[in-house]
Amino acid sequence: MADRGMEAAVSNLFAKAGIGIGGDGPTDITVHDPRFYSAVLRDGELGMGESYMAGWWDTPSIDALATRFIASGLLEQGYRSPAVVAYALLARLKGVGSRRRAFDVGEQHYDLGNDLFEAMLDPRMIYSCADWSSAETLEAAQEAKLELVCRKLGLQPGQRILEIGCGWGGFARWAAERHGVSVVGVTVSVEQAALARQRCAGLPVEIRVCDYRAIEGQFDHVASIAMVEAVGLRYLDTYMETVARVLKPEGRFVLHGFYGNEPVAPQHARWLDKYIFPGGAAPALWQIIKAAQGRLAVEALHRLDGYDRTLGEWEQRFEAAWPRLSAQYDGRFYRMWRFYLGISRAIFRARLCHVWHIVFSHQLPGRGPTPMFLPVAEIEAR
Repeated sequence: MADRGMEAAVSNLFAKAGIGIGGDGPTDITVHDPRFYSAVLRDGELGMGESYMAGWWDTPSIDALATRFIASGLLEQGYRSPAVVAYALLARLKGVGSRRRAFDVGEQHYDLGNDLFEAMLDPRMIYSCADWSSAETLEAAQEAKLELVCRKLGLQPGQRILEIGCGWGGFARWAAERHGVSVVGVTVSVEQAALARQRCAGLPVEIRVCDYRAIEGQFDHVASIAMVEAVGLRYLDTYMETVARVLKPEGRFVLHGFYGNEPVAPQHARWLDKYIFPGGAAPALWQIIKAAQGRLAVEALHRLDGYDRTLGEWEQRFEAAWPRLSAQYDGRFYRMWRFYLGISRAIFRARLCHVWHIVFSHQLPGRGPTPMFLPVAEIEAR
């Protein structure tokens, strides 16, 4: 039996966001196990996620439910709880983003199994927001995004490109095949690297398993697509310093990442930090620009809409592939992955985070100040 006081407290809290318990609305919750109430009161969003994985509750739409939570301010209220403060201290003591923990996200997330990501993603296995501005399918939208990055870099045949966070080699292969460049891609995932090498076989592409801080040499341009979220807020300066060190004087750096309106640190997303992206953090846009000061100049900013739609495509493909995947992954994993995709959609639908492309260059003597905001077309024409 549930403690009536706990049940009433959770019901009243959820009612503030228009969420009912036992109702039949699209964002209402059906409770299967009364331990759900104590988990929520004790651990907030972490307790919500863990109790969902355990099968203690269900809802018709996780993304709609999570959007309600964010829009109502309940998630933000939870940031100030003692448990969140304690988690922040623990994350600091564990050295999130440090060299010794650089491979954690690779081992816990990207090494889950290439079969999972092959089933969920497009054929090029691009694990980042697509460009839906002129595309109707996920395949076309991801190719449009890859080409957009190449145009912003201004690739020319024979150039040597660095990709920080190369995934399964999708961008490296596209750039090498379509633009005649050579690419060095780095990843912290052994599984990713193995498949990336297969997919890029016969092309001037080198895949390395290493931390970004270990990169040496000089490159004509640098790209980093959906990797900055794994850097850690304390190490943004180190990240930008590394890019500035390896980028040739006339080169460009295109940074694709998602950024919070305010920093979203691990303690603000404890469930995601524990189960999906250990040490992951969404910097605020101003933090990225501040980290670049004295190292790189901002040439252009371009917001890329459509992550909710991209995640929805991944969710559909995951569901369709589950009968096959279930031979390797259990029911708890299925609920964990559904919760991950659902709350990720909510983060962007509720505009807690946005995807931005930032084009950087060296601030060379004699070049003169560069405007902070330039149209994408003007950058491409340079």
